[in-house]
Amino acid sequence: MPVFERDSVRLYYEVSGPEDGPAVLLIAPGGMKSAISFWASTPWNPIDQLQSDYRVVAMDQRNAGASIAPVSGGDGWLTYTDDQFALMDHLGIDKFHVAGMCIGGPYSLGLIQQVPQRVLSATLFQTIGRDNNRDAFYAMFDDWAEPLKSKKSATEEEWQAFRERMYGGNEVFFNVPESFVSQCPIPLLVFMGSDLYHPESSSRLVAELAPDVEFVESWKAGSDRDLAMQTFAASVERTS
Repeated sequence: MPVFERDSVRLYYEVSGPEDGPAVLLIAPGGMKSAISFWASTPWNPIDQLQSDYRVVAMDQRNAGASIAPVSGGDGWLTYTDDQFALMDHLGIDKFHVAGMCIGGPYSLGLIQQVPQRVLSATLFQTIGRDNNRDAFYAMFDDWAEPLKSKKSATEEEWQAFRERMYGGNEVFFNVPESFVSQCPIPLLVFMGSDLYHPESSSRLVAELAPDVEFVESWKAGSDRDLAMQTFAASVERTS
């Protein structure tokens, strides 16, 4: 089982495709439970789609799937960004595409914000976003955290601080401000969301703000799905 260890963090990951192919980091849906296995239940699995031509890196985020890490009140979005870059460093990958679904949207934007010169392009599949739904995100965090609390040394105050760092702010995209999206230096491909956690409004706002963006409204089934897959593949190829 491929595991990357640094300090007390163990990150499970999978790599497929040619070693010399352009690299793509996949950040899975699932909210705080973001793990590779969730890709199997999405409209299409980008691992299957890309692995013939690209070096595809998929990972379980810390304390999700098979990945394990301590918890502290200082944890937040940047903690995950550090994990993601550390894994790519471990694999010897400097520049890469990133494709994230659900919580992977803000994670992808966070990678660009921190080190834009390493990210070739970003695809956001139904990004999460704030739109009169904060209580839903708090509940999602609590559902993830509850079974972990007996296994971690963090106090209840630390868990609450962690939750606030993730979902307590006022930014629509949680992880980055709108002002950053309006100046994003990386090409974006946005597939629209349409539910409580992935509101249409947040996808449309990315499309409205970003200077270099392609926006797809319908993409989950039938001919829309087929065309969306072609659009995704073409976007990654064009920016490789």
